[in-house]
Amino acid sequence: MDFFQDNEARIPHSGVRTRFAPSPTGHMHVGNLRTALYEYFVARHAGGTFILRIEDTDQAREVEGAVDIIKRTLAGVGMTYDEGPDIGGPVGPYVQTERRPYYGKYAKLLVEKGAAYYCFCEKTESEEDTGEFDRAENPCRHLSPAEAQARVDAGEPYVIRQRIPSEGSTTFHDEIYGDITAPNADLDDQVLIKRDGLPTYNFANVVDDHLMGITHVVRGAEYLSSSPKYNLLYEAFGWEIPKYIHCPSVMITDPNTGVVRKMSKRYGDPSYEDLLAMGYLPEAIVNYVTLLGWSPRGELSEKEFFTMDELIAAFDAEGISKSPSAFDIEKLNYFNSTYLKNMDPDLFSELSMEYIVRAVDADKVNAALIPALVQSRINKLSDIPELLDFFNALPEYDAELFENKKNKLTKESSLDLLNKIDAAFRAINDWKYDTIHDALYAIAEAEGAKIGKIMWPARIAAAGKAVTPGGAIEICEILGKDETLRRFAIAKSKLA
Repeated sequence: MDFFQDNEARIPHSGVRTRFAPSPTGHMHVGNLRTALYEYFVARHAGGTFILRIEDTDQAREVEGAVDIIKRTLAGVGMTYDEGPDIGGPVGPYVQTERRPYYGKYAKLLVEKGAAYYCFCEKTESEEDTGEFDRAENPCRHLSPAEAQARVDAGEPYVIRQRIPSEGSTTFHDEIYGDITAPNADLDDQVLIKRDGLPTYNFANVVDDHLMGITHVVRGAEYLSSSPKYNLLYEAFGWEIPKYIHCPSVMITDPNTGVVRKMSKRYGDPSYEDLLAMGYLPEAIVNYVTLLGWSPRGELSEKEFFTMDELIAAFDAEGISKSPSAFDIEKLNYFNSTYLKNMDPDLFSELSMEYIVRAVDADKVNAALIPALVQSRINKLSDIPELLDFFNALPEYDAELFENKKNKLTKESSLDLLNKIDAAFRAINDWKYDTIHDALYAIAEAEGAKIGKIMWPARIAAAGKAVTPGGAIEICEILGKDETLRRFAIAKSKLA
């Protein structure tokens, strides 16, 4: 069995097979994450196979540690792959630089078929020709096979270019956009193999998708313009064309210019790991990003919150929009805050403590009580430290804070109440929520006043702020008796 027959024999031909094929060039941005999710859902919804392939042919842009970031991201959001670089599979290797011998042989096969040619011109070798290369003026396109081979044998540097038909048009079908036709005259003779022997992205992904039995190719809409050339490659080889699913771009309003543009890491837009560092939960990110350009259909059309299993069950490529979607941080905040509010209190306590100890000294306050105070009051975990600054140090504040029209409080009446609260607090031996609560409510009853009138000066004295997470009882309990009384003394001196 020869090289090509052996490769064909290895290709799986049962079930849906998708691949996530990122370049290891840094953190995974939101658009890449969405593509990975859609590919994962297509495979899992059909009970198929999801593959991780690393496309590292652009060595100049490769970032050290990026492959680990990709794997960590997939694991973090719950996307398990069935075949990949670290677990193997029937059609490995799963790293493009390790597949180098494949591309040269398949490119030369295209040359033999007349669908590609050796080019010796000093022209661009970029993955996407810039328009500087005019195939009509390229003398190499018209070299006879013997002439071209002689120059190759003589050691002359070359690239291998795809030979696009001079006339006619090429039509391909996309599951979202339908049939799209491009005049062949508008297509460039793209480079397939560069001078260093490595393939361009546009060639390697076609070869690999075929040899790995990929049935559905999910990618960004920016690749629509390249798809006619992909089709011509498939047809030249005599291979079955996979189903194309092109996703519209994720747009963002540039915070510096106000211009709406495509979201991209080159502009510093947040990656998945950036969002984690900002305190967003993986499940909230997945839920929100999935809905950027996709909507569930039927009875689920109004549903917003999904588990990963629910997304797999509901996902249908026909729900993908043709229009670009807008990344909205406020919408992400809405999703994240909802997940946080509904989280198991013990789990929230565990996750939030990292942020709590950044803001408070756990040796001076009862930090274990803080999670319950903030769980329903934040959009993301990184909001926590800003809410808690007053626990570590009483801020400077003005005595006017004690004045409150709603509760008919003046500085004088607040001082009178603080003296009574201070006395009641000093009498407490078992400092806890219930005893603090009972002391304050007893004063309200004795004064014939609503509890809010008693709570206001107690909270201002304890926190030094008009707006706080939680009320006077919670704050005093967390501060502890000694610190609470110390702060009361400061407040009384301001009011005296």
